[in-house]
Amino acid sequence: VQLQASGGGLVQAGGSLSLSCAASGRTFSFYAMGWFRQAPGREREFVAVINWGGDSTYYADSVKGRFTISRDNAKNTVYLQMNSLKPEDTAVYYCATGSGYMPVFVQDYAYWGQGTQVTVSS
Repeated sequence: VQLQASGGGLVQAGGSLSLSCAASGRTFSFYAMGWFRQAPGREREFVAVINWGGDSTYYADSVKGRFTISRDNAKNTVYLQMNSLKPEDTAVYYCATGSGYMPVFVQDYAYWGQGTQVTVSS
């Protein structure tokens, strides 16, 4: 599986961005899909995950109520809608394919996209 993330950019605090992650391969719908982020000098952290069928989601407390993960298996694409952005959301955002039902740990993800930069100015 190859993943291509897009949609990052520069936005003011309180603004919104929508990230997309397009996957190649016919097995996309077999995987849970997750979003992670990594800020400079910090470890990669979990943001959100969606199960293979798209009917279950789970979020990090830091983004709950502001971010929404979704997927379209017909388009082999997973999305992350980010609203009410804060400067602390600034990071490189990565999508990844996960093993298991709703994985939240980096080590449970096998394939990673290249990342897309999100910068939130105050």
